[in-house]
Amino acid sequence: MEIRLTVVAIDKPEPVNFILGQTHFIKSVEDIHEALVNAVPGIRFGLAFCESSGKCLVRCTGTDPAMLELARRNVLAIGAGHSFILFLAEGFYPVNVLNAVKMVPEVCRIFCATANPAQVIVGESGQGRGILGVVDGSPPKGVEGEADVEWRKKFLRQIGYKL
Repeated sequence: MEIRLTVVAIDKPEPVNFILGQTHFIKSVEDIHEALVNAVPGIRFGLAFCESSGKCLVRCTGTDPAMLELARRNVLAIGAGHSFILFLAEGFYPVNVLNAVKMVPEVCRIFCATANPAQVIVGESGQGRGILGVVDGSPPKGVEGEADVEWRKKFLRQIGYKL
């Protein structure tokens, strides 16, 4: 049996964050939706899930039409069974919802949570497609020095993530 590898680039505006994961049940769509709105009231997002049995439909939900369209388009391009992609509108970040998403009982794994340019490595067999991994951003260009450490610490405090 052969496996064909495909690289799928995530298509999104630069500032938009997304979470890519795998789950195991159609109920995930509603449960992830509930987890998000309970974690961050007023959150704007789009979620799409590739059902991998029964009708094998892309199941969708969200609170923002533009993010919902991004989710639909990208999950169709990936086309891997039981994968989901969640796009967060500008001003909403994975750090605020990632634990809530991971705590949804049907969620098996998170491949990435990022605003970086990303590529999904997909393997395809005669049965279907699966996510093998993710290329998230660019490779390192060096190791941080003292000035870089100082900048990092100042930046995290400036944006309110550290005291």
